Amino acid sequence: MNNILQAIDVRKAYAAHVALDGVSLDIPEGSIFGLLGPNGAGKTSLIRIITQITGADSGEIRFRGERLNPRHIAQIGYLPEERGLYKKMKVGEQLLYLARLKGLSKADATQRIKRWIDRLDLRTWVDKNVEDLSKGMQQKVQFIATVLHEPSLIILDEPFSGFDPINANLIKDEILELRQRGATIIFSTHRMESVEELCDSIALINRSRKVLDGPVRDIKNTFRSQTYEVEGRGRLMVTHPDFEVLEHKERENGHFYDVIRLHAGTSPNDLLRYLIGNVEVQAFRELVPSINDIFIRRVRETMPETLLEEAPLAS
Repeated sequence: MNNILQAIDVRKAYAAHVALDGVSLDIPEGSIFGLLGPNGAGKTSLIRIITQITGADSGEIRFRGERLNPRHIAQIGYLPEERGLYKKMKVGEQLLYLARLKGLSKADATQRIKRWIDRLDLRTWVDKNVEDLSKGMQQKVQFIATVLHEPSLIILDEPFSGFDPINANLIKDEILELRQRGATIIFSTHRMESVEELCDSIALINRSRKVLDGPVRDIKNTFRSQTYEVEGRGRLMVTHPDFEVLEHKERENGHFYDVIRLHAGTSPNDLLRYLIGNVEVQAFRELVPSINDIFIRRVRETMPETLLEEAPLAS
């Protein structure tokens, strides 16, 4: 798969603060790419460089193999975390104004606006001022403004902020549809459940440096620990040469719940054969770490010990 965007050894500092320290990324075309990190990690600084709001001190960004330049702006849509609508303008007028700034003709813009207004159920709000809309409705308008010119690269910074679950799912479906139609999405969020649902690949930035990146499936496989949940009925031996029982709970009527980690050379089938020969197995599941678990672990691993002691992260 070709990369639509590459960051190559990008560095950025503001006075004494280093925001990005040699960050390199490859973002595959037609994918949803999660840009993750704690507050202040450097994500927004990287996004501002990609959107040419600011420039890198060194390194470069390449768009489809070409050094990023002002001509590429027309191919990028950006939904910032800090929303920027004109509150006294009517919704329809604002969308038309923003579309014309992106180079669309009035006729083409009007047609696209109508289609998106219908898709996101904003028909009754077209002639209302933006300030009359709820935060979620304003977010829908901002989302439309971001994608109206059909950019190749869409950058969404906390796109679900202000949405109830129904509208969050609506926007998720639209994001997936945009990828289906060939767009690439850079998705920056703290909602790890959304990352699990949407992202093909991720990069984790912490303290100005990239500390993890790759396809979501590969990353989760890397952090697997050969640990399994077992539920059943009977008496399970809690010490065994092939596995370690990390947690054991006795329940009513002879039932139990165990968390078991396999030793090197032991397969899940070996454990399952042992269990079937000794107890009634009612549930058997591998404990695969979530992206949230991996996020917390990697951030903790890259924090200086003094900071970790002062402000430990919850697990």
